[in-house]
Amino acid sequence: MNYQIVATLGPATNSEDTWRKLLEAGATAFRLNTSHFDLEELEAWLNRVDNFRAKLADRKPADSPPVILDLQAGKWRIGMVEATELDAGQTTELVLGTVPADDGGVSGSFVLPIPHPDFFVAAQSCSGEIAVNDAKVILQIETIGKERIAARVVQGGEVSTGKGITIVGSRYRKEQLNDKDRGVVELCRSYPYVRYALSYVKDAEEMSNYRTMFDGSTYLIAKLERASAVRQAEQIARTADELWICRGDLGAEMGVAAMAEELFRFSERIGRIPKPVFLAGQVLEHMTEHPTPTRSEISYLYEVLQRGFRGVVLSDETAVGAFPVESCRTAALFCSF
Repeated sequence: MNYQIVATLGPATNSEDTWRKLLEAGATAFRLNTSHFDLEELEAWLNRVDNFRAKLADRKPADSPPVILDLQAGKWRIGMVEATELDAGQTTELVLGTVPADDGGVSGSFVLPIPHPDFFVAAQSCSGEIAVNDAKVILQIETIGKERIAARVVQGGEVSTGKGITIVGSRYRKEQLNDKDRGVVELCRSYPYVRYALSYVKDAEEMSNYRTMFDGSTYLIAKLERASAVRQAEQIARTADELWICRGDLGAEMGVAAMAEELFRFSERIGRIPKPVFLAGQVLEHMTEHPTPTRSEISYLYEVLQRGFRGVVLSDETAVGAFPVESCRTAALFCSF
């Protein structure tokens, strides 16, 4: 089979030696999530990757790995906060801002800063649940104010700066590139091999609007993380160069059972989509902490490739995992088939 493997770079893959090993193991592209870097840090990473690409004497420039940058676009993320383990039953407050408010929260509550005014608008009409970090943490809304939400932890787990946060069941979203996204695009004008992955694309109209913001030669990837986007994949593909179906946020938006059904139906019509489609989100999640995948992961990887997916995106497996090179090698297992 001929397919692509995107390896996300991070603390576990922070050296040229590791990058070369990733390529030797089967990686065909590198990815950086810009939400986890400020512009100065991002520029430093890009300069290092640029120098690395120049050293790949065994490859033509056109064959050197592209670098894919995630743009936040319509996705909400937690502001600056110390990494903390939340426990079930604990009270939390979500407050408008980039850092916790000076007045703190109600006694005993953990404060999560949310730097998105529209998040609080969206909360006015939703299922009452808030999913954090791909639904690893679940909060239940108790009271809603204009700039403050009180909630209780239903499912505990770690929260930290930059993790995604979703209001389950809300249809509201303000779609646009934020100031940082625009700064990233401006910074990357001198890196012609950079591609952009747009988070939380809502529908074909929004993707078309994004296309008008870039010149025609810019490679744009639509991340399908909402049911409306999955259902309009064929139309979105008219103005996107590539589609990623991202199960983490899609599951947080829809719930895991509805996500599974949506993905099954999507897979049945993948042959009608005229652009490459990649699978993202916990592709080999077990390998984040273990040197081998589960049988289920390998079986499903083979199945989606047979159905017509043209590649996979490794996230935690290569960014923070204990076995990044092994993860790439495992993802490439069927390239020789």
